[in-house]
Amino acid sequence: MSKLDWQPATAHPELLAEPVRKAIESIPAQVAPIDPGLADTAAFCAEYDVQLAESANCVIVHGKRAGESTYAAVLVLATHRADVNGVIRKHLGVRKISFAAQDDAVGSTGMGYGGITPVGLPADWPILVDAAVAAAGPVVIGSGLRASKLLVDGADLAKLPSAEVLDLANPVGE
Repeated sequence: MSKLDWQPATAHPELLAEPVRKAIESIPAQVAPIDPGLADTAAFCAEYDVQLAESANCVIVHGKRAGESTYAAVLVLATHRADVNGVIRKHLGVRKISFAAQDDAVGSTGMGYGGITPVGLPADWPILVDAAVAAAGPVVIGSGLRASKLLVDGADLAKLPSAEVLDLANPVGE
């Protein structure tokens, strides 16, 4: 991560989406500016010399059952694939589940697509953290904006309000 200029996140609110600014004081984090055109995981990791195993992706899922809607955040290492239709669907108790539509994810979180992070999400949303993220040590995640990234210990992400640590994902290729 030598190509990134990590600074305390609380000292640089301009690099954070509004909901993240409000929540960041509850978690030790650093922030670094990046080229927004390189925010997607593969491009980011290649440009900034970050290993995929040091990067975690946050996706928003939307489930339905009997007319009720449920949103949740799912956090997995970039080297893993979340079991959305199995473990996550069953854990949330929904009949149908999918990745949230881009407009819904952006509108519901107040964050930019491609920068959505578990820090600062709506308080009533479950945050499902894969056990591999919780055990990974420092990981790079979104900041709510495409123009920066956060560096946070996976164990601290597991302590976020409404976070649950589960075995949610498998390494890519398994």
